[in-house]
Amino acid sequence: MVSLTEIIQQLLHTSQIDSEIIASLVIFAVVALVGWAVYGIFSKHLIRLTEKTETKLDDVILSSIKTVIVISIMILGIEYALSPLSVLEPYNDVLTGVFMVLQIFLGAYAATRVSSILIDWYTEKKDADGKNSHHLMFILKKVIQLVVYIFAFLIILYVFKVDLTGVVVGLGVGGIAIAFALQSTLSDFFSAFSIYFDRPFEIDDFIVVGEYSGFVKSIGVKSTRIKLLQGEELIISNKELTSTSVRNFRKLEKRRISFTIGVTYDTSLEKLKKIPTIITDIIKSIDTAQFDRVHFTEYGDYSLKFVTVYYVNSPVYTVYLDTQQKINYAIKEAFEREGIQIAFPTSTVYVKN
Repeated sequence: MVSLTEIIQQLLHTSQIDSEIIASLVIFAVVALVGWAVYGIFSKHLIRLTEKTETKLDDVILSSIKTVIVISIMILGIEYALSPLSVLEPYNDVLTGVFMVLQIFLGAYAATRVSSILIDWYTEKKDADGKNSHHLMFILKKVIQLVVYIFAFLIILYVFKVDLTGVVVGLGVGGIAIAFALQSTLSDFFSAFSIYFDRPFEIDDFIVVGEYSGFVKSIGVKSTRIKLLQGEELIISNKELTSTSVRNFRKLEKRRISFTIGVTYDTSLEKLKKIPTIITDIIKSIDTAQFDRVHFTEYGDYSLKFVTVYYVNSPVYTVYLDTQQKINYAIKEAFEREGIQIAFPTSTVYVKN
């Protein structure tokens, strides 16, 4: 740097301070040109690579870090450009520290930007219809940003040779105290992210939790809201949801239905043998039903029992009800036509004279 200042002073016959300023400008221009050249080549090749990929994720990441690269080049150019100025020599350590802090925080900013893009990409990929709670991802972004900047701050303290023993102990003790104070809240908080990423259920799913059943309306940081069939809203903690069994009917593709019909004991053997065929033909004639089996299974207390099993080719509960209703009507009609009596609870009393 000194040689460049002397060369400029000899060539232009300028004063020491003027030569230093000119040298500073020359260095800044050279660093800027080299930086722009490297950035141009780097960007050009990366753009070609990103164009070959199917996803737009890499394009968005590259676009977001362009600003960071430009600022980094400017900071680097300013840092080297100030080195020839003798008037700043007493402040070299301070300036070095300032530029180091800027570079560390710039790296932290780039890390938070990339993490936010990845979270948004994951959210759009897993939640294309926009049903799930986006505020969970907003909070996750803030948590990641906080962690990144805390690490950046600790790195700065380490670079400046600050004793981190007290800081680490303070953070550890403070973290333990906060964890104990907010144990229940933190448990619900992490359970919310467990629900989001594991996806045992989503917004508008019909679920059954214990004795409660209803539609999921929102998944919050601390609790989940379920609109019950009776009309009221159930607010249940996320921790409770992740620690109990949840039945999710959205995953249901078809329903397995089993029902029993009892006929009277005075039904003849000929008519008993007709019953499986009658029920089979009825179920097979209904588009929404898939026949499985029907058998005479038991001599009951007051009836001869036939067990029927079939599937409803729809997860919708009302479709099941409509299908079962059609089957019930058709069985009643067929039994009346064949003279088959459906049994009802009766008892016979024998009186001995």
